[in-house]
Amino acid sequence: MSATAVYPEPSVQFEPATAPRRIEKVSIIVSKGSLEGIYPALIMANGARMEGIEANLFFTFFGMDAVVKAKQGKVKVATVGNPALGLPTLLGMIPGMPAFVTRQMQKKMESLDIPPIGEFVQMIADSGGRLYACKASVDMFDLDKSDFVDAVEEIITVGDFYEMAAGGEIIFT
Repeated sequence: MSATAVYPEPSVQFEPATAPRRIEKVSIIVSKGSLEGIYPALIMANGARMEGIEANLFFTFFGMDAVVKAKQGKVKVATVGNPALGLPTLLGMIPGMPAFVTRQMQKKMESLDIPPIGEFVQMIADSGGRLYACKASVDMFDLDKSDFVDAVEEIITVGDFYEMAAGGEIIFT
């Protein structure tokens, strides 16, 4: 005599999987003022615009260095306390090391046809990306609208940013 297992009908009915919804809007917060802190946001915003996705960039704290005229061309790689760099902290503190590592990184990015920060920021703005500075950070660092590159549309509050970001994905870099 052979035993045949009998399984009851499942009580939970599963719906067929639906296709993931397409991302229509991203709002990217840029808070770090180093090369490796700014570029990921710019690359993501540019990629979004290339895919037809609305992109808003919100620059706060030291991330504003990417869009402050006096600082934009002086952004460097953080060589101290950057474990991903693979450089012992002591070596990162040697005078000239941040400039050397930054030049090496810029050469590599240039070979990959990745534009410098200023050009990249303008390219994103020209493609319809929207750039904003954080009012609290602007006030903290005693800045005003004239300190920023023309691509920065407005200085807005965090509340304004959240309102603008509603319905989209928020990305913190």
